[in-house]
Amino acid sequence: MKIALTDEALQWFKQEMEVEPGDTIRFYARYGGSSPFHEGFSLGMTREEPIVIGAEAVIDGVTYYIDEKDLWFFNDHNLHVDVDASLDELQYEYRT
Repeated sequence: MKIALTDEALQWFKQEMEVEPGDTIRFYARYGGSSPFHEGFSLGMTREEPIVIGAEAVIDGVTYYIDEKDLWFFNDHNLHVDVDASLDELQYEYRT
Protein backbone atom coordinates (compact mmCIF):
# COMPACT_ATOMS: atom_id res chain seq x y z
CA MET A 1 0.00 0.00 0.00
CA LYS A 2 1.20 3.50 -0.81
CA ILE A 3 0.44 6.96 0.54
CA ALA A 4 0.58 9.92 -1.86
CA LEU A 5 0.05 13.59 -1.00
CA THR A 6 -0.42 16.42 -3.47
CA ASP A 7 1.54 19.65 -3.14
CA GLU A 8 -1.68 21.29 -1.94
CA ALA A 9 -2.06 18.69 0.81
CA LEU A 10 1.54 19.19 1.92
CA GLN A 11 0.94 22.95 2.07
CA TRP A 12 -2.26 22.35 4.10
CA PHE A 13 -0.29 20.33 6.67
CA LYS A 14 2.32 23.10 6.92
CA GLN A 15 -0.30 25.82 7.39
CA GLU A 16 -2.95 24.04 9.47
CA MET A 17 -0.83 21.67 11.55
CA GLU A 18 2.50 23.51 11.39
CA VAL A 19 4.37 20.30 10.53
CA GLU A 20 8.14 20.40 10.58
CA PRO A 21 10.84 17.88 9.70
CA GLY A 22 10.78 15.07 12.26
CA ASP A 23 7.00 15.22 12.77
CA THR A 24 4.81 12.15 12.26
CA ILE A 25 1.23 12.26 10.98
CA ARG A 26 -0.95 9.18 11.36
CA PHE A 27 -3.95 8.30 9.19
CA TYR A 28 -6.23 5.87 11.00
CA ALA A 29 -9.60 4.13 10.94
CA ARG A 30 -12.00 5.84 13.33
CA TYR A 31 -15.45 4.85 14.46
CA GLY A 32 -18.19 7.03 12.98
CA GLY A 33 -18.98 8.37 9.54
CA SER A 34 -18.61 6.26 6.46
CA SER A 35 -16.11 5.33 3.80
CA PRO A 36 -16.35 3.62 0.42
CA PHE A 37 -15.52 0.30 2.09
CA HIS A 38 -16.83 0.38 5.66
CA GLU A 39 -20.09 1.88 6.86
CA GLY A 40 -19.67 3.28 10.35
CA PHE A 41 -15.95 4.01 9.93
CA SER A 42 -14.12 6.96 8.41
CA LEU A 43 -10.54 8.10 8.04
CA GLY A 44 -9.01 10.18 10.80
CA MET A 45 -5.69 11.97 11.04
CA THR A 46 -3.56 13.02 14.00
CA ARG A 47 -0.03 13.91 14.99
CA GLU A 48 1.19 10.76 16.72
CA GLU A 49 4.36 8.72 17.10
CA PRO A 50 4.22 5.37 15.26
CA ILE A 51 4.20 2.00 16.95
CA VAL A 52 4.30 -0.39 13.96
CA ILE A 53 4.21 1.33 10.57
CA GLY A 54 2.23 -0.51 7.91
CA ALA A 55 2.68 2.10 5.16
CA GLU A 56 4.48 5.42 5.04
CA ALA A 57 5.55 8.35 2.91
CA VAL A 58 8.38 10.58 4.11
CA ILE A 59 8.21 14.00 2.45
CA ASP A 60 10.33 16.99 3.43
CA GLY A 61 11.33 15.15 6.61
CA VAL A 62 7.72 14.58 7.73
CA THR A 63 6.50 10.99 8.05
CA TYR A 64 2.89 10.39 6.96
CA TYR A 65 1.92 6.88 7.93
CA ILE A 66 -0.71 4.23 8.57
CA ASP A 67 -0.26 1.91 11.52
CA GLU A 68 -0.17 -1.77 10.66
CA LYS A 69 -3.36 -2.39 12.70
CA ASP A 70 -5.30 0.07 10.46
CA LEU A 71 -4.37 -1.39 7.07
CA TRP A 72 -7.65 -3.37 6.98
CA PHE A 73 -9.55 -0.10 6.51
CA PHE A 74 -7.99 0.57 3.10
CA ASN A 75 -9.18 -2.69 1.56
CA ASP A 76 -5.95 -3.15 -0.46
CA HIS A 77 -6.15 0.38 -1.91
CA ASN A 78 -3.59 3.19 -1.87
CA LEU A 79 -4.34 6.44 -0.06
CA HIS A 80 -4.23 9.66 -2.09
CA VAL A 81 -4.48 12.86 -0.04
CA ASP A 82 -5.50 16.16 -1.65
CA VAL A 83 -7.32 19.34 -0.59
CA ASP A 84 -10.91 20.29 -1.40
CA ALA A 85 -10.26 23.94 -2.31
CA SER A 86 -13.87 25.01 -1.80
CA LEU A 87 -13.86 23.74 1.81
CA ASP A 88 -10.13 24.09 2.55
CA GLU A 89 -10.23 20.56 3.99
CA LEU A 90 -8.31 17.40 3.27
CA GLN A 91 -9.85 15.09 0.71
CA TYR A 92 -9.08 11.38 0.62
CA GLU A 93 -9.23 9.03 -2.33
CA TYR A 94 -8.68 5.29 -2.28
CA ARG A 95 -7.00 4.11 -5.48
CA THR A 96 -5.96 0.72 -6.79
